Amino acid sequence: MNSKLKSWSLPVLSGILIGTSYIPFPPWASLFCFVPLWLFWSRQTGFKNVFLGGLTTAFVFTLIGFNWVAYLLHEFAHLAWPIAVIGMLLYALIAHLFVPLAGILWFWGQRKFKWSERLSLWLMAIITVLCEAYSVTLFDWNFGYSWYGANIPVYQWAEFVGFSGLSAATLLCNLPLYLAWKQRHQNSGKIIFMTIIGGFILFNIGGLWLKSRLPQPDASFKTLLIQASIENSEKMAAELGKGFSQEIFNRYKMLTDNALKTHKQSKIDFAMWPETAFPALLGEQFKFNELPIALAQYLHDRQLPLITGAYSIDEQSRLITNSLFVLNKEGEIVPPHYSKTILLAFGEYIPGEQFFPEIRDWLPPTGHFARGAGPNALLNWNGYKMGAQICYESLFPGFSRSLANLGAQFIVNVTNDSWYGTWQEPYQHMYMTLARGVEFRRPVLRVTNTGISTVALASGDILEKSPIHQPWAGLYEVPYLKNPPVTFYQSWFWLIPCLLWGTLIVLLGIGLKKQ
Repeated sequence: MNSKLKSWSLPVLSGILIGTSYIPFPPWASLFCFVPLWLFWSRQTGFKNVFLGGLTTAFVFTLIGFNWVAYLLHEFAHLAWPIAVIGMLLYALIAHLFVPLAGILWFWGQRKFKWSERLSLWLMAIITVLCEAYSVTLFDWNFGYSWYGANIPVYQWAEFVGFSGLSAATLLCNLPLYLAWKQRHQNSGKIIFMTIIGGFILFNIGGLWLKSRLPQPDASFKTLLIQASIENSEKMAAELGKGFSQEIFNRYKMLTDNALKTHKQSKIDFAMWPETAFPALLGEQFKFNELPIALAQYLHDRQLPLITGAYSIDEQSRLITNSLFVLNKEGEIVPPHYSKTILLAFGEYIPGEQFFPEIRDWLPPTGHFARGAGPNALLNWNGYKMGAQICYESLFPGFSRSLANLGAQFIVNVTNDSWYGTWQEPYQHMYMTLARGVEFRRPVLRVTNTGISTVALASGDILEKSPIHQPWAGLYEVPYLKNPPVTFYQSWFWLIPCLLWGTLIVLLGIGLKKQ
């Protein structure tokens, strides 16, 4: 019994190592977090234990790294805390099934093809990496972001391989450290360990060099970020037409005016309000409505351009859109505006609803939004070429790559993280959003309803961060390049996936040849 308990402690240990190495924790165990689980897998003789071991690891690290889901269920779905906790436990069981899936695929191949020990270990690592890279999850995180969250210079290599590439490299480093542990009583184990440590140091030195050789910006602007910290109940009431619209609008105006007074000596090029900050429909067809008229007059009186999130209407489907608008200093809307394309499942649409419309009868409170046309145009105003993102879209590198390919000089991101509490998600989402600026070497401006609002430069340096769940305003001077260069990752976006799949094919071919 003691031996069995000791054996099953390995998947639990891997879960703890992974969970405590993700934002907001430092990535202290990222390079060896899968080693205990792989040791466990290598000792098993049946599918059941391989699957349960992977499921245990995934369950534990999800509870540690993503327990904000309980707060989300309580705040967004209005579930009582006991029910929200049960929902969190169920989420932890299914959120990261890539781990047990990787174990099952590896174990099946090992039994069927009788791979050699060395080949089997390589395939265990590469299958884990690929299952992680292509896992289906609502929150598309990876192991690369933790280096950025801890400000460890190795993250600068994302310019070449992206944070997904850094994640793959991080997981692959678990393999030599697995071997180092297995050979820990031999000189070979010590040599492997020291080689990994030395390589990690060299890559961090290289990261510092990559940052130092970035071209100097040739332009700059000043932007005022406004974080009003509107409560969810007030936002929902305004969105449903049940009041609070004028109060919310007044709060944004007051915060903006106070900031303008504080920084009256500075020439502010534009202000930014967060996702759906303007509490009424906005667009050409609504410009004569009461609140849009008031907004236009407010901006005209202060000669203040504004970028703001707001709702609008898709003319074709007549559905609501979650949109981003630019208004000039006269209060006039500058076309085109952008509407969110990558919608949040169960928040802004119901998966499968187009095939089974009756699903909406089961989930009536779920949002029903029209999708935007995608990242196929920039917000062009006053000579700025701005790539627009709304909230969740920042998690997808391909989306930001499209903006970079269009020539975006910087990225503007508006977000509402008010549903997630103050503990983990605001930090995770912030670093995942700002990471796009490192991959494509462009500044990222991020303004949120409740925090964290900030600006990251093309170097990855993060400027002042707003407090969480507090009204706040911040003035930033942002240097940028008028014609930013194309990064290696931007040009060779599919290189790392091709290398990973190519490696898997080669290893499988070797295994078949040796049969």
